[in-house]
Amino acid sequence: MSKANQFLKGEDAVSPVIGVILMVAITVILAAVIAAFVFGMGPPEQAPQASLRASAATLSGENVIKLEHQGGDAVTLTSAKTKVTVSGNSTTEGTITLNTSMSTADQQFEAGETLYVFYDGADSQLDTTAVATADAADPIAASGERLNLKLIDVNSQQMIADMDINF
Repeated sequence: MSKANQFLKGEDAVSPVIGVILMVAITVILAAVIAAFVFGMGPPEQAPQASLRASAATLSGENVIKLEHQGGDAVTLTSAKTKVTVSGNSTTEGTITLNTSMSTADQQFEAGETLYVFYDGADSQLDTTAVATADAADPIAASGERLNLKLIDVNSQQMIADMDINF
């Protein structure tokens, strides 16, 4: 037997082994592609990254919350995009009604703008024109009280801001 024929005798099982390895590799790749479609491998939703500051203020002799946008992304102020809540005072506790007649363009709260949160006797309001409306407003809190103001991005369910305000 020649030396060249010795190598040919041991090659009978090579093709089935390579075939099995290729079948396993194809199965794993196919499973990964299906999992990517099923579980949605896209990037997670991001809440707007904004620097906001809340402080106690007085308008027309009534206590209100002054909310200032100091920089970062614009915050869309519609109930479908942003949930705003006030807690700490049983009178004004709950979700804030976003005033649809806001003077901000497209209800975008952008850097440099100021909003006011006040209580109009029925529910809390968030508005840029609080100076005119606050004449009929009740105080949102009494002196010495502490309120918590939260802005939550509805799409991502992430907190935009969580602030405590002392009056």
